[in-house]
Parts: sequence; C-alpha cells; structure tokens
Amino acid sequence: MALETESVTRDKLSLADTEIDWARLDKTRFHVIGAVLFTVQQALIHPTAVVKTRMQVADSRLAHMPGMVVFKDILRNDGIPGVFRGFGTSAIGSLPGRVLALTSLEMSKDMMLKHTQGLNMPETTRIGVANGVAGMFSSLISSLYFVPLEVICQRLIVQGLPGATFYIDPFDVARKVIKAEGFRGLYRGFGLTALSNSPAVALWWGAYGAAQRIIWRSLGYRDDSEKKPSHMEMMAIQATAGMVAGACSSVITTPIDTVKTRLQVIDDYGVARPSVLKTTKILLKEDGWWGFYRGFGPRFLNMSLYGTTMIVTYELIKRLSIKHI
Repeated sequence: MALETESVTRDKLSLADTEIDWARLDKTRFHVIGAVLFTVQQALIHPTAVVKTRMQVADSRLAHMPGMVVFKDILRNDGIPGVFRGFGTSAIGSLPGRVLALTSLEMSKDMMLKHTQGLNMPETTRIGVANGVAGMFSSLISSLYFVPLEVICQRLIVQGLPGATFYIDPFDVARKVIKAEGFRGLYRGFGLTALSNSPAVALWWGAYGAAQRIIWRSLGYRDDSEKKPSHMEMMAIQATAGMVAGACSSVITTPIDTVKTRLQVIDDYGVARPSVLKTTKILLKEDGWWGFYRGFGPRFLNMSLYGTTMIVTYELIKRLSIKHI
C-alpha cells in the first residue's frame, strides 16, 4: 500500500512545477537537451515552412494552389529532399541562436517576475505581463542572429523556382548576397521581423502564461492545494494553450510575413534595391489584398503545430533540467 501511494505521488506534480524558473534549472542540461529535442521538433514542421515559402514567393499559378497540391508538386519534382530543403542549414545554424533566445527569455522572465512581485495586480495578470515582456525582449535579441540565417534558408528553399538564383551551399548564399549588397543584404526584412515578431511573441507568451494559469484555476488547482495534476494533464493543458496561441498568431502576422519573405528572397538589383513599399505594391498589383495571405493554410498549420510542439517540448526540457539537490 505504501508503495502504491509513493507511485501515485511520483506521477503527480505540484502546480509550481508548471512554472519552473531560471534558478531551478541546470543550465548545461537545459541547453543540451533543448538542442536535441528542438531539432526533432523543427524537423517535424519544416515541410510546412517550405510549402509556405514556395507559395509566398512563386508566381500566381502556384500561389493560388491548395497547400497540399503544392506539397505533392514539390515531392513529385524534388522528392523527399525537396520538402526538407534548407533544413540542415536551419537546424545547425539555429543551435547558437536558440541558446541566445532561451537564455534571454528565461532570465528576463525571472527578472520581470521578481520586479512585479510587490505590485498590486492579479497573479494571472502579473504572470502574463512577465511572460509577454520576456518574449518580446528575447525576440528582439535573437532576431539579430536569426534574420541572416532566415535570409539564407529562404533562398535555399526557393531554388528551382523561375528566376531564383542558384546556390551551391549556404556559404555561397552569404557570399553572393554580401557581394551584391554588403552585410545589410543579410538583414533584409529585419525591420519587418522586429515589427511583426516582437509584438506577436509578446502576445503569444503573455497569452500562454495567463491562459495556462486560468485553465489550472478553473480546474480547481492551486499552489497551496493538495490536488496535483498528472504529467498527462499538464501536457494536455500546455499543448492546448500553445496551439491556440500559435493559431491566433498566424492570423495576425501572415500579411507581414508574406511581405518579409518576398523581400528577403526576390532580387531586382538591376532596377533598385527591393524595399518594403515596392514589395507591397507589387504584391497588391499581382493578387490584391488577398495576396497578403498567400500561403496562409500552410502557415496556419505550421504555427499551430509549432505552438503545440514547441511549448510541450519546451516545458518537457525544463522539467528534465531541474536541478537535483
């Protein structure tokens, strides 16, 4: 009987375990486990990013096809490697950036929670604000690293489309872009990335933190309660909150993402350096206002899957990285 009770206790977690702060983490284990699990997670959703990018950049014929048709077209022409084009560069290149993003996220969230501790505001609001500010700060910092990587990966993804430049490898992309435009060419779309990602990430993390808290409370869980959620309950709540946050984010950010992707990929050096205004006008001329939602289906799927898999993976990494004292 004692063994049964001990087993049940191990399968249950205190509500505090749903909000693991930076001080409780073994940093080395956190980043090593994170590198492995996030690479697996990235591999699962990369094909949707390839389809989305192709639809945003291609001519009107391809852009107006359903996402599944575009996916089958890529498979037919390029095989499995086609839907994973740019994955190696993205996966390996993301490792240092992910360390930067996760560290800045956790440290800034920890600081925000400490600085808002004495404020007269509901706990749910305080956690939402702390998560939101931390997400926005992390997004701004990590964009300095990820935008050049994204420019390189996007150009590798669209190879094979009419008018696309041929590249041997990611280093060839960097060389040709720098030769044509200097280092600023690797930061094409940086302003749009900061404009779209920072508020979106802030809303995502803020909504996730607050929603998770609300759901736990509505189910009768409290920090001081003896009622404890199981591992499966915890994963289900976190996955649901992540999926909703990701889906909402895709609706808000798709128009800016479409302009940004085209700006990063389409070259027109003979006339003038591509700009946000010029890219927007060309998109409006080609497809009207609906053009801003090119690739919305794959992006919606990508962001929903990303929200679900990312947050479950992220929270699992944190639980596996708790210091054993």
